[in-house]
Amino acid sequence: MVTQGGFLCLALAYLADNVSEGKRVSAFGVLSGVVYAAFVGGTFAGRLLSTTHIFQVAAAVSIIAAIYNTVFLKEKTSQMGGLEQPIMNVTENDGTGFIGKIPSPRNIYRLLKSSVTFSLAAFVAFFNSLAEAGLQACLLYFLKARFHYNKDQCADVLLIAYIGAAISNMFFVPTLGPRIGEEILLSLGLLAGFLNMFFDSIAWAAWVPYASASTGLFLFLANPTLRSIVSKQVGPKEQGLAQGSILGITAFANVMSPLIYSPLSALFLSEKAPFHFQGFSILCVGLAWLAGFFLSIMIPILSRNKSSNPNNVEA
Repeated sequence: MVTQGGFLCLALAYLADNVSEGKRVSAFGVLSGVVYAAFVGGTFAGRLLSTTHIFQVAAAVSIIAAIYNTVFLKEKTSQMGGLEQPIMNVTENDGTGFIGKIPSPRNIYRLLKSSVTFSLAAFVAFFNSLAEAGLQACLLYFLKARFHYNKDQCADVLLIAYIGAAISNMFFVPTLGPRIGEEILLSLGLLAGFLNMFFDSIAWAAWVPYASASTGLFLFLANPTLRSIVSKQVGPKEQGLAQGSILGITAFANVMSPLIYSPLSALFLSEKAPFHFQGFSILCVGLAWLAGFFLSIMIPILSRNKSSNPNNVEA
């Protein structure tokens, strides 16, 4: 997971550095769509291959990816200008240039303080990752305990969600992002996550999770739109730091999430539950997405205020 996150962070920083601001959300959407398409392929392969063959195939694909990256993906210095009014105004010798060195916690803290919009995006990233990891930690456990789902049924639910995610990221984000804005798509994705978990938590029949999984068409819109918003808050020399900071926040949420949701799931699926609501942990996962949704609707409000008051400098 750490390696996967590191490669994704490098890919995002590479795109942000070499794609113009107007096309950035489309590039992030296509990249995320390809990632979710890979999830579809991996989940489908998991149904067809034995456990031993799954690891062998995964290792072979990783080697092919490394060779492709080395041979075909060349480093490219961006010839584009920076932001017209970057929030972080830095020089090469002011101690905040992060090319070629590991940023310190102080540097990351300064980045978070540089923009209220960036700070809000960071909080949204935390709650979004907290919910996504919670979904992985307890949903399938809940479906098995509540409706006696087997491995193939759990895989079917994931396939529905990931197919929807691949379609929406590869087609909806590039088409709608430049027209209606990343902020609206971000809020839509977070709200879809809450609705998905809400319906799963009160599921009254085994078919309900299949139906709610169709919200995957909107559920995973948050990642590419959030990354695009973050990339526009810093100058061209800080893209690696900005994406890496968000990756660090999401990694922390990924660690915290199982520690919160796994015991909660076990408690409410046991006979010692404080009250009878087997899907309570699933609802709590949805509440993390709902918290992110309320924070996300503040981002366009702040952006409009900044545009109407260009002399205002964010704290």
